[in-house]
Amino acid sequence: MSATFKRWTTLTLLAMLAAGTFAAAYALRFGGAIPSAHLGTMGIMTLCALGVKLFSFCWHRLDQNVNRYIGFHDLLTIAKATTWATVGLTFMDAFILPEIAAPRGVLLIDWGTTLVALGLLRSAPRAYRDLRMSLAGESGRRVLIVGANDDGEALLRTLRLDRRRPVEPIGFVDPDPRHQGQHIGGVPVVGTPDDLPRLIASLAAAEVLVAGELPGRVVRAVMADAQNADVPVRVLPTYEQLLQGSVAIGPRDVSIEDLLRRDPVQLDDQAIGEWLAGQTVLVTGSSGSIGSEICRQLLSRGPGKLIALDRSETGQFFLERELEALAPGVAEVVLADTTDRERLDAVFAEHRPSVVFHAAAYKHVPLMERHPGEAIKNIALATRNVADAAETAGCESFVMVSTDKAVNPTSVMGACKQMAERYVQAKSVGSDTRFVTVRFGNVLDSAGSVIPIFRQQIARGGPVTVTHEEINRYFMMIPEAAQLVIQAGCMGAGGEIFVLDMGEPVRIVDLARDMIRLSGLKEGEDIELRITGLRPGEKLYEELYNDSELHKPTSHEKIMTADCTAQPLIRVLHEIGRLEEVIDAPPSDALATLETIVPRVASEAPAIRAAA
Repeated sequence: MSATFKRWTTLTLLAMLAAGTFAAAYALRFGGAIPSAHLGTMGIMTLCALGVKLFSFCWHRLDQNVNRYIGFHDLLTIAKATTWATVGLTFMDAFILPEIAAPRGVLLIDWGTTLVALGLLRSAPRAYRDLRMSLAGESGRRVLIVGANDDGEALLRTLRLDRRRPVEPIGFVDPDPRHQGQHIGGVPVVGTPDDLPRLIASLAAAEVLVAGELPGRVVRAVMADAQNADVPVRVLPTYEQLLQGSVAIGPRDVSIEDLLRRDPVQLDDQAIGEWLAGQTVLVTGSSGSIGSEICRQLLSRGPGKLIALDRSETGQFFLERELEALAPGVAEVVLADTTDRERLDAVFAEHRPSVVFHAAAYKHVPLMERHPGEAIKNIALATRNVADAAETAGCESFVMVSTDKAVNPTSVMGACKQMAERYVQAKSVGSDTRFVTVRFGNVLDSAGSVIPIFRQQIARGGPVTVTHEEINRYFMMIPEAAQLVIQAGCMGAGGEIFVLDMGEPVRIVDLARDMIRLSGLKEGEDIELRITGLRPGEKLYEELYNDSELHKPTSHEKIMTADCTAQPLIRVLHEIGRLEEVIDAPPSDALATLETIVPRVASEAPAIRAAA
């Protein structure tokens, strides 16, 4: 059926409706027996009503929208079109054709009958489809929707409009007890995620759809219950994801990110905006997972200029293209090494940044165990270089990105990060630059982290390797971590070590099993899960605070402070000087020196290495 034919058919239906409802209004006004004196008037006014109504209907584009699903916006459009038509008829009745004026009651009744008739006409295609499916015995695939929210309502409408895959939404499931017993689009909220096993069985659900971004703990429970009942689970994107174009329209399989998702971060955008607006901001390690995301987040907050600094040529090439697309002319990519103090001074002198985010560092624990000199140079000494360059250039703020591995460290990488923390905190005393540190745990899906490694192992057919049954880690989404780093950066007077709320730790073996299940495989049958033993420098449990640190709340619910006394700068400089002397020494000498400065390495690392 051509578009032209459909439009003319719609216009014909609207014309019949316009004339029919006006004639019906006359009949209703006079109780079905229209006096003969009004018949002539009725004929003329019906023709007038036909013209006025059709003009209003077309002006509001009702002739183009008859086959759409009727929602609040559609009802509002119908009401406006009907009201303007009635206003036009009233004006015509009073000023243009007063000698043949229709009774006022007719116009009022006509407004109501037109409103109802248009609503019925708009919903007729959907009603016809439902009736046809019912008569044909096509009940559709029975689905439960998890999430009685805006995303759930949008999903319900989408499902009802999808002609390719008939479905029958049989109920909503929502963790909020306030939603229980309510109806959304005529579909009841039948329970909470705890009720899912019973609901799947009693309602004969064939599929579970998760609407929008629910907390990871909810998605994990839903997936486990649905899989036990042999019912598939899929996730629908949110409005924001669709608007950003970051996902495809339509349901997808549950991902590991869904299982680990946390509640959205609430930021003090006003404070961040006032801090960064119009400023030149420099980010080191800009090609890394955290550094690149900090760059993306910063561009949305109106800096005058963004300097993205990294030594990775390939990473910087791709980052430059991405940042230019996000905010043309704002970001400048710089190739530089944070271990090269002269190069750093030149960059800072040229660009004069006001705010510095120092995210550059090595991060792979086992590799750093074998190359302690490189770890010292690229973590501890590089932090000293960037901090000194920032102070020399008169920067207002310096924010160092740290890690939970700096807490009671058992690894070379953790010990070097603790030295970096010590230096930044000591540097804050008496400086015009505000030095702060932000400490957090693992981020989800960063390059070389456990999740991409598990994906590769599963793709190869296994085995999936975990170093210890009880090993656990804190996890956070990369965007969430970057947002909280920026939020923490604008807080405090200087010298603070901010610690991000990482939620509950996750057992790595459970994470591996979840990923195996998400791949449609069964542990022990399709793929092996192998325990390999702890690696050199690896901790069984990560910690967020040192033994000597007191954690205190801040104005932000997801940011705490690790309250500890800064060491004298002269002492920290002496310790870093000792480390600088051994960066080119044999690994055993570098490690021995490091262990004398950060004693926890000496007391715990050998036991870990023996376990490996």
